[in-house]
Amino acid sequence: MKKLYYSIGEVSDITEVEAHVLRYWETVFNQLSPKKNKAGNRVYKESDIETILKLKELIQEKKYSTEGAQQVLEKDGVEDDKELPVSVKKDLKEIRLFLNKLLEKL
Repeated sequence: MKKLYYSIGEVSDITEVEAHVLRYWETVFNQLSPKKNKAGNRVYKESDIETILKLKELIQEKKYSTEGAQQVLEKDGVEDDKELPVSVKKDLKEIRLFLNKLLEKL
C-alpha cells in the first residue's frame, strides 16, 4: 500500500486533516514543504505524512499552539511520551482507510 507520492486528497483521507488545514500548515511550518508536480498539484512523501500526523497530534490532540508545535518539531519531535511512533500511526491509519474502502465494496 506504500506509494512514493500522495495527492493532497489522499493525505487528507489518511491523516483526517482537511486540505485547507494542510495548505495552511505548509505556510506556517518549514518542516512541511511538499513538492509540486508539473500540473502544480502538491505531492506528499511518506515523511510529509509523518510530519502532518505529528502536527495533528500536537495541535489538535495535545492543544499546542503553532509556536509550541514548531518548537517540538525543531527539537526533532523529542517528547517525554512513550507512545506509538508517528510512522506506525500513519501505517495504521492507511490500513484502516483501506479496510473501510474494502468494506464499502462488500
